[in-house]
Amino acid sequence: MELLTKASYDGSESQRELENRRIAYTAACEGMVLLKNDGVLPLQTKKVALYGPGAVRTIKGGTGSGEVNERHAVSVLEGLQSRGFTVTTEDWLRDYEVGYQDARKAYKKEKRKRVNILKAKDVMQMLLDNFYIPVGRPITEADVAASGTDACIYVLSRQAGEGGDRKLEPGGYYVTAEEEAAIRFCAAHYRNFLLVVNCGSSLELGFTEDIPGAILYICQPGMEGGNALADIVSGAVTPSGKLTDTWAKKYRDIPFSGEYSYLNGNLKDEYYKEGIFVGYRYFDSFGVEPAYPFGFGLSYTDFSLAARDISLDGSRITVSASITNTGHFPGKEVAQLYITAPEGKLNKEHQSLAAFGKSQLLAPGAEETPALSFDLKELASFREDDNCMVLEAGDYILRLGNSSRNTSPIAIVTLPEEIIVSRHKAICPLREPLEELKAPARPPEVLPPDLPRLTMASFAPETFDYTQPGECTDPRVQSFLDTLSLRDMVHIVVGIGMFGGKMRFHLPGAVGKTTSKLWDKGLANIMLCDGPAGLRVQKLSTVTKQGKLKSASLSMSTFDVLPDFVKKLLAGNLDKHTPLYQYATAFPVHNALAQSWNAPLLEQVGQAIFREMEEFGCTYWLAPAMNIHRNPLCGRNFEYLSEDPRLTGLLAAALTRGVQQKEGFYATIKHFACNNQEDARTKVSSNVSQRALREIYLRGFQLAVEQGGAKSVMTSYNRLNGVYTPNSYDLCTTVLRNEWGFDGVVMTDWFSTNPGQGTNPGCISAGNDLIMPGGISFRLSLQWALLCGKLKKEDLRRCCSHVVKAIFDSAVQKEYIG
Repeated sequence: MELLTKASYDGSESQRELENRRIAYTAACEGMVLLKNDGVLPLQTKKVALYGPGAVRTIKGGTGSGEVNERHAVSVLEGLQSRGFTVTTEDWLRDYEVGYQDARKAYKKEKRKRVNILKAKDVMQMLLDNFYIPVGRPITEADVAASGTDACIYVLSRQAGEGGDRKLEPGGYYVTAEEEAAIRFCAAHYRNFLLVVNCGSSLELGFTEDIPGAILYICQPGMEGGNALADIVSGAVTPSGKLTDTWAKKYRDIPFSGEYSYLNGNLKDEYYKEGIFVGYRYFDSFGVEPAYPFGFGLSYTDFSLAARDISLDGSRITVSASITNTGHFPGKEVAQLYITAPEGKLNKEHQSLAAFGKSQLLAPGAEETPALSFDLKELASFREDDNCMVLEAGDYILRLGNSSRNTSPIAIVTLPEEIIVSRHKAICPLREPLEELKAPARPPEVLPPDLPRLTMASFAPETFDYTQPGECTDPRVQSFLDTLSLRDMVHIVVGIGMFGGKMRFHLPGAVGKTTSKLWDKGLANIMLCDGPAGLRVQKLSTVTKQGKLKSASLSMSTFDVLPDFVKKLLAGNLDKHTPLYQYATAFPVHNALAQSWNAPLLEQVGQAIFREMEEFGCTYWLAPAMNIHRNPLCGRNFEYLSEDPRLTGLLAAALTRGVQQKEGFYATIKHFACNNQEDARTKVSSNVSQRALREIYLRGFQLAVEQGGAKSVMTSYNRLNGVYTPNSYDLCTTVLRNEWGFDGVVMTDWFSTNPGQGTNPGCISAGNDLIMPGGISFRLSLQWALLCGKLKKEDLRRCCSHVVKAIFDSAVQKEYIG
């Protein structure tokens, strides 16, 4: 049988790779945040001493499903050298590499003893890479003398990945004594000192307050991170990134921080006692001073912000925000618009982000006036007493600035009376009372007397039809469904397994596949590939003389812990077999992308990912990932966008529009919902009030569906108020389809219906259409439920119709079947 694959027999660098690499570079530049600068940057010399774990072993992204297999990732050392810097600490860097290799080998050996690849739980645990990066040998006076420069860069690094949360200990959230000593030594011995933080989420950096120099947060910047950093350090690029999280001075400053995840010993229940007061909503409302506020980021130049025009059209507010470069370097600035809602019966945050806009590159003296527009209805509060989204009567203060702690009032919008925006059905009830945090009364605020005042008129509330949605009505789908048996339908709604299964169309490295059993009936099999830092596929495969595909490179670095005999069985022979190539682009991780605060740029990233999906034959990209950064210890914060639901939703919508520019290619927003920790992620219940759920944890998903047009949603591993999310009718149907009008495919996260977790029949009944990665046991459970009457045929047919419609519209279907 002919091998059907779109992998290339040509391994040379393609035009698409070059174009996407340029986008990855731009995204890396715009996502780096300058936290501190005591006149060090940009450096006035190109002779530098370079130290630290991330100098050569720069971490481009997280481990697990978020990995990308690019042709080459540029380290900090390589980036500096490519931009003409002379690095004068080769001996220290060489010693570090030897120590790193030894530590990594010891870690893999120890992990092999713990992981049993025959157990499903261990296979998923293999994704967790909790290797603590070695610090390296102490930096000495001899190293300083040999370096022959007054400029030093130290790269502090942390790795993270799915399957486990970060640890509140030195080497985790805290720096180690050795790291602090090295940083202090460098700052004391070099006149120009730059600390580079190469970590997917925040660290506690309070010790740096008395250390002179500069701090640049590069996050995990993708394959072009080294080049981007070098250009910022030299001044060729002016930093323009802004934080998407509040960085606390002390971990204990975060509400209920001692109860997070593993810290209180309870991994069965996580209580969201902070309610709506997440991130800056807490710090700003309770007067807690952060180390660095939400939306903060320095530049090499200065800007002034001013509101030029403010208009109200129905409930839509538009502010023309003038951005003027008043400094001496070219640069970009982000205008951030916040709103303070009146204190009514509902306890509210001090302010919340309403809109934002990033300027183009402005020369000194240049001005740009982006329009910041938002619908006030989208910032309504949820009242649990009557299940309504409401705008309470009173004055809504608009504030313009460039971080949550640097804003000025620019206008007041008055609502003479309460407006009910929408009436809802109660969802996801708490199993027990939850006492939530309440903000103190705000002190009186004296506003400028000449602020513009606008008055909003009332409007009728939106209501929803909560009847069970019907099947897809596409005539092609209906006609095809009529030819299928129940067994056929079961095959369609269950994947064929992560590591096995017969396929007609092949995409090496795809993490999920649908059945090809119905190929001759006219239904292709399609491929699902991991994200979100790009497309995770296998970059090198081989084809045997018999036409069989073999792996020639592991698609995840964590698979390195597999026994040698297993890797040998999986691997192809490059000397005897024909090679196949798929080089993807490693973009910055989602947190770094979001730090650009540049929605048009993220749409370009989505378009670049679409080009790779089209080239390789991928139908579903399993991203964007958009859970809220509730706590900095979450092991997957690097994969998620922000602590703010509006920033998260608008940027996810932009990525989604880019990916879905052509029919039949789908972005999969995930993990729906409240997957805010990784420890015991398949067991824990996220216990959260309906108000916090709707205002904080669902609002971003809603924007991605309604403004991004997302055609796929992945449910999460966790329980939500005691119910596994893939079995939650409230999430999969009531919210998604009835309220938001979603008309795509809902799928499970991988193995989330293993024994003791969600059930397979419960997925179909709830409206979770596709069970992944699937396999025979998953299918048998559905067939048994049908026989016992525990699964309705109409529910199976409805879910099947959604999957069939998506496949019929896919490029693979059109190319190979028509």
